Amino acid sequence: MKKLMAVCFALSLLTCGAAVAQDTMNNDTMKQDTSKKTSKVVGKISDDGKSFVSDDGKTWKISNPDAVKGHEGHHVTLTAHVYADKMEVHVMSLKMTK
Repeated sequence: MKKLMAVCFALSLLTCGAAVAQDTMNNDTMKQDTSKKTSKVVGKISDDGKSFVSDDGKTWKISNPDAVKGHEGHHVTLTAHVYADKMEVHVMSLKMTK
């Protein structure tokens, strides 16, 4: 009887462990999806087109400088993926501001 209870307890622990491992994988995927939302940021593109200074004074590296080509030195509104941990933006589109 003791062996049967020990086997049942071990199987239930293994089953719970597998369920938790699957749930963790789903949460990681959801975190990645939320980081891909776009944000609007207003500021000025640097003269070399490799960085962006927002109106609040933060400087961001532009990960795709070809997207802002021709707008160097201009005040713009960027629609971009913002990666605050890297201080980097990936420009999706831009619009000139007045």
